[in-house]
Amino acid sequence: MRLTAWLGERGGIGHRDDASDAGYAPSHVRAAIRAGAVRRIRAKWIALPSAPAELVTAAFSGGTVTCTTLARRRGWWVPPDADATVHLHLPSHESLRAENVHAHWAAPLGPRRPRVLEASVEDALSDAAQCHPLDQAVAIWESAIRVEATTLEALRSVRWRSAAARRCLEHVRPGAGSSLETVFHVRLSAWGVRLRMQVNLAGHDVDFLIGTHLIVQIDGWAHHSSSADRTRDIAHDAQLRLRGYTVLRFSYSQVIYGWDYVERTLAAAVSRGLHLAPTTQNRARI
Repeated sequence: MRLTAWLGERGGIGHRDDASDAGYAPSHVRAAIRAGAVRRIRAKWIALPSAPAELVTAAFSGGTVTCTTLARRRGWWVPPDADATVHLHLPSHESLRAENVHAHWAAPLGPRRPRVLEASVEDALSDAAQCHPLDQAVAIWESAIRVEATTLEALRSVRWRSAAARRCLEHVRPGAGSSLETVFHVRLSAWGVRLRMQVNLAGHDVDFLIGTHLIVQIDGWAHHSSSADRTRDIAHDAQLRLRGYTVLRFSYSQVIYGWDYVERTLAAAVSRGLHLAPTTQNRARI
């Protein structure tokens, strides 16, 4: 196999020691560099011209991609206002060598792996906890649990060093259907009212139940975009109202970009007692 094909199988970038282990002599690597087939990144890394820019930046800087940069690569939820800045986990002895980089200087939570360019899941979550507001950080954590081969129990066993990471862990809840729901839950959990997620009422789960009778549905695009979805939602809302519940629906855009409106609306509903059981004697049972 040619060196370029070997690099292609590794995502376009590789460590020279790994190339040597795969049977590519140093002279072979040097010849490929001279021919322009691959480029040298500092002393120990080689890359194809098509290699992902964030991995090249990590190799050049002596670090690993982390936080939202790793989240994008792994398919975790990323805050909608996160820009293209490359987040790198860097050892304390490395200086910042590249532009458009957000550096997370810290010792890794586990053993340092010298031939990788991606931070561990745990390091990336720790960095996200210190880099983003609590609601967004917790959404990243819960997304990672859904995507990766890890569990809340496994994260609880980690010796987190930062108070921010430990605070995230306190707010992570199993069963969140989406990162949008996580953001909502974290923001509202400080209110001190009873808040439950994914409660089955009138034959279907509702996203949130505040108190006993105020239902909040978060209409993310993935599950509420078609005519059939909308018809199902309307039918379910009607059944809930017949049972004495108040149903409020908010969109992704409202939760993420218009939280003041959402919060004012919910506060108004609670102030009117809509989260409590109606007083009518003919209240239908669920």
